[in-house]
Amino acid sequence: MKMSRLVAFSSSLLLGAALALTGAGVANADSSAAAVDYVALGDSYSSGVGAGSYDGSSCKRSSRAYPALWAAANSPSSFDFAACSGARTNDVTGSQLGRLNASTDLVSISIGGNDAGFADVMTTCVLQSEATCLNRIATARAYVDSSLPGRLDSVYSAIRSKAPSAQVVVLGYPRFYQLGGSCVAGLSEKERSAINGASDHLNTATAKRAADHGFTFGDVRTTFTGHEICSGNSWLHSVNWLNIGESYHPTAAGQSGGYLPVFKSAL
Repeated sequence: MKMSRLVAFSSSLLLGAALALTGAGVANADSSAAAVDYVALGDSYSSGVGAGSYDGSSCKRSSRAYPALWAAANSPSSFDFAACSGARTNDVTGSQLGRLNASTDLVSISIGGNDAGFADVMTTCVLQSEATCLNRIATARAYVDSSLPGRLDSVYSAIRSKAPSAQVVVLGYPRFYQLGGSCVAGLSEKERSAINGASDHLNTATAKRAADHGFTFGDVRTTFTGHEICSGNSWLHSVNWLNIGESYHPTAAGQSGGYLPVFKSAL
């Protein structure tokens, strides 16, 4: 049974999902990873939008995204990269879960931000008034409270059903802004604080649902601390009018220095 192998192994958004710094090198491979069948699910934060070096598909999967970096370093027996830019929970259940089976040992996923409308939140906050921004954030928070838990439950239950022996790691989202930082224009501090608070709210809800399903939650807010927008050393794109789809997504350094260490630690 493959669980014994796993035990050994374990010892959009802005302006549209429609909204480079390379980071630290990948650590030495885990010799037990060769026995692992790994599937990476989720949205643009897992596909690697913002990191460059894309595969040419509409999903914008990057060789610099944390799933690809981990697989390149550890050479698992199989690696299926299913994460896709713009994905919502119903996209995962509708088109990504077919990659899972009873032999799957490891699953990673980030999902929920698009369901909560964070792309529209950022569009609203950048283009409209502070009051309109704060109202849109309140609407997103209400959705996280009322509707998102059930949607996450559906995804997580389906993952467990299709991959009953897999270790599942759910990755969260970073805070976007360093408050009191170097930004001298753009959003107000009140708006930045509210956006950060909404990200925290989403992470708290996601972590609770992950724990209730026996999954591991990877909190990337710690690794991104000091590397938010306005920090002077950001691992997140701010508004990029020349490539709007990459706005508010991690750079290559954000994937290698922010997401990858948290994923590895969860294992």
